[in-house]
Amino acid sequence: MFNKKNMEENKQEEVVEAEPVENASTSESSKSDSDVEKNKGMAILAYFIFFIPMLTDAKESKFAMFHANQSLVLVLTLVGVSVVGGIIPFLGWFIILPFGYLFVFVLAILGLINAASGKMKELPLIGGIHILDKK
Repeated sequence: MFNKKNMEENKQEEVVEAEPVENASTSESSKSDSDVEKNKGMAILAYFIFFIPMLTDAKESKFAMFHANQSLVLVLTLVGVSVVGGIIPFLGWFIILPFGYLFVFVLAILGLINAASGKMKELPLIGGIHILDKK
């Protein structure tokens, strides 16, 4: 049944080197890198005025529109914090408004850092909301 010779043959495995295969994601990656480099300024500007990338050629850029969407969600979060904090007396004025504004400020800084470093990373807690079309 099992003999020493068969076991030795099984131990000796053939090593076959895989040939490099041209991958479609390689060309898309280079296209994405050029998109990031070309529209990095617009993505950063989006965190100051969210609709600016929509008025320029950057509206065709996935990178710029991603950050425009993140900025729009950030602005809506700021409006929500302001409304809720302004309506609720004392608790809203002294707890919700200061901490809400600090939260939005920290998220804006994170978004700016992500845009400047060329990352399409969603903001914590609110980044999963997509209002603008994904292309």
